[in-house]
Amino acid sequence: MHTRKISQILDNISIKEFKNPNDPEINGIVYDSRSVKKGNLFVALSGVHTDGKEYIADAVNRGAAAVMHEGDLPQYLDGITYIQVINARTAFSKIANNFYRNPSEKLIIIGVTGTDGKSTTVWLLDQLFTLAGYNSGFLSTVQIKTRDTIVSNPYRQSTPEASEVQKIIYEMAEAGKKVAVIESTSHGLSEKTGRLNDVLFDAAILTNVTHEHLEFHGSFEQYRHDKANLFRALSKHHKQKLPFKFGILKRDDPNFNYFAENTEQKLLTYSLKNDKADLYAYDIKASIKGSRFSIKYGDSTVSVFLPLPGLYNIENFCASALAVLQITGININRLPDMTAGLQGVKGRMTQIDCGQPFTVIVDYAHTPFSFEQVFSMARPLTKGRLISVFGSAGERDVQKRRLQGAIASQNCDIVILTDEDPRLEDRVKILEEIAGGCRTLSRGSTLFLEPDRKKAIALAYSLARKNDSIMLLGKGHEQSIIYPEGPMAWDETEVATSLLREIGYKKKGPQPK
Repeated sequence: MHTRKISQILDNISIKEFKNPNDPEINGIVYDSRSVKKGNLFVALSGVHTDGKEYIADAVNRGAAAVMHEGDLPQYLDGITYIQVINARTAFSKIANNFYRNPSEKLIIIGVTGTDGKSTTVWLLDQLFTLAGYNSGFLSTVQIKTRDTIVSNPYRQSTPEASEVQKIIYEMAEAGKKVAVIESTSHGLSEKTGRLNDVLFDAAILTNVTHEHLEFHGSFEQYRHDKANLFRALSKHHKQKLPFKFGILKRDDPNFNYFAENTEQKLLTYSLKNDKADLYAYDIKASIKGSRFSIKYGDSTVSVFLPLPGLYNIENFCASALAVLQITGININRLPDMTAGLQGVKGRMTQIDCGQPFTVIVDYAHTPFSFEQVFSMARPLTKGRLISVFGSAGERDVQKRRLQGAIASQNCDIVILTDEDPRLEDRVKILEEIAGGCRTLSRGSTLFLEPDRKKAIALAYSLARKNDSIMLLGKGHEQSIIYPEGPMAWDETEVATSLLREIGYKKKGPQPK
């Protein structure tokens, strides 16, 4: 068990008051009182709905040896160490980093941020590093690999809290990983949470920045600023783990100049349009099974087949390949063999094939920009009609709902609106707000509102004809739908497959990766 004395983990922390009767040995750092075990340090964080100080008594009753908090407390119990700090979140990140002995110093750390494509890019990076002979680990919204086994991400956030991030990186270092790829969300990069404050990044990748999470950031400008913290972080440390630190941007992205101006480090670029980029993909031939294209890198050119559909997956691959080429120094001529066997992330353009005469695809797309991407890919490859099934998250960005509806109605022949994660919002009200953007569709013939997601998918199947395509969007890899009473277990791939079998299609469906 990893343990450290309280006095050993207080470096660089702004302490206002320190009540330390016995300098206890700490065996873990916890922010949820329900998870506290004997010997833990409990950090009382303020959240959206509650204040962690309300749970200090519960944490102590469960065995916490120490408490870190902001502000004064109504009582201080004998035998408990209390650390009052100026900013609990900033201190939380530092104390977690200290507890795990600065784990990100021991690995090459690559951060991947963006509105869409983060998890796929992380997954592609890990596969490419492994094929290049580099022992790598990763943290993404979908999965985590600290040793040799890949497990589902059990945390509530795509970027977990600082103690969990530092523990994951520590476990990678202990397992002998050389590279760690960290999905870096805008929430995780925000000064409000500080979850990634003390991770020493060596490379930063941006997939894109579009309309998302304004309920948290307040404005697009703040959202973009928070994502750029990843690029600023490259200059926050001087630990030489690579010949030089670098950022990777899409050369023709509308936000290119903004991000370029927010790093002092070397910039590398990729593009599907600009042959002046460091890595340029061109002569693209796309199908539902994937894309064949050429890559120009330096003075070399190779042709590859990427077994993942969509131009956005080519972009995700280009960003990943550019980072791997830069860090490993492998010859670009190795890329065709490495690329041919790449796998996609479960719930990202996952095709469900039970022998039905229409196409069914499960994807995590849930933003206006990702809608444009998946529909622009599916539309030209669909001989029949395009049918979409989706919703929008409750207690999240409400401004995107009409945009989702507008984009879907412009691209789809039939739209079925259903639950995504209503949370405490009125589920029908959410659907009505999306429907407000579906001006070209008619209720009952091309536009349907069915809150029950299973019934909505069944409705799509009942309407489908030969050569139609059904896009099930928004849930992807997720394992639940969140309602007012709490999460309900949900696996979109399993549900979509079982409903096809119920109506008589028996061919074996996809197996989870």
